[in-house]
Amino acid sequence: MKRVVSVSLGSSTRDHRVAVDFLGERFDISREGTDGSLDRAIARIRELDGNVDAIGLGGIDVYLYAGSKRYALRDGKRLLEAGTKTPIVDGSGLKNTLEREAVRYLREQLGLELRGTKVLMVSALDRFGMAQALVEAGADVLFGDFIFALDLDKPVRDLAEFEVLAERYLPDACKLPFQFFYPTGKKQEAPPKPKYPHYYDEAALIAGDFHFMRQFLPDRLDGKTVLTNTVTPGDIEELRRRGVARLITTTPDLGGRSFGTNVIEAALLALLGKRWEEVTPADYQRALRELRFEPRVVNFTAGAPTP
Repeated sequence: MKRVVSVSLGSSTRDHRVAVDFLGERFDISREGTDGSLDRAIARIRELDGNVDAIGLGGIDVYLYAGSKRYALRDGKRLLEAGTKTPIVDGSGLKNTLEREAVRYLREQLGLELRGTKVLMVSALDRFGMAQALVEAGADVLFGDFIFALDLDKPVRDLAEFEVLAERYLPDACKLPFQFFYPTGKKQEAPPKPKYPHYYDEAALIAGDFHFMRQFLPDRLDGKTVLTNTVTPGDIEELRRRGVARLITTTPDLGGRSFGTNVIEAALLALLGKRWEEVTPADYQRALRELRFEPRVVNFTAGAPTP
């Protein structure tokens, strides 16, 4: 049996463990939250290093992408360097394949017309493949990184402008503690504080990281489609209660919840028997095809409207 562990800066209340079969191989997959403690996460990675087949980094990114450029986060690098024996990933490599495929799935399998559809992309930096695929599909995308990561009312609606801004601000921003940008630990359990509701209201499709999305979530999201991942049964119920018509997760349902891309990427590395730097996009695409991974679709209302 192969063992994969995601060490997350997120809340331990979201922990989950499941046993699954991938291509005839048995996997023990678990997610362990450290409630926002970087030191606890580093200590746990060191304990697991050499004793499991792959480690995922949850609740944080090592690398952010904009265009062809990659930016390393200081805290993410600290976690990545805490282990020396076991392959460690943050999910960013898989996002550029799996999440592009999710957008294609929306169009080809679900018949969603994305051209001209208003999309709120709550954070493009950690899901640049998804953001780029939505733009290529003709969607009218609002990039909400400044709004939802920095709490600044600065919407960006052009991909080229977004890349220029990323190049300007990210080198310095990556040196800051990750908690400055992203809700970790107990912050993930706090009720949403509605803010910037007009950006949610004008969008037919709300896409991106669930915690970025949730922190300012308005009371009502009637008729919206949500494209995200890493949702628990409680998260799904919360979206249903707020009137969401359809939820699509980029990762499949494993034992009652969708794990983060870091978990799936770690499992693929264990399956491939390679280290992170050795894996190519073609490796991921081939493995995903063989596993027949598809997004999970939850329709909350009969005949959920097409965006």
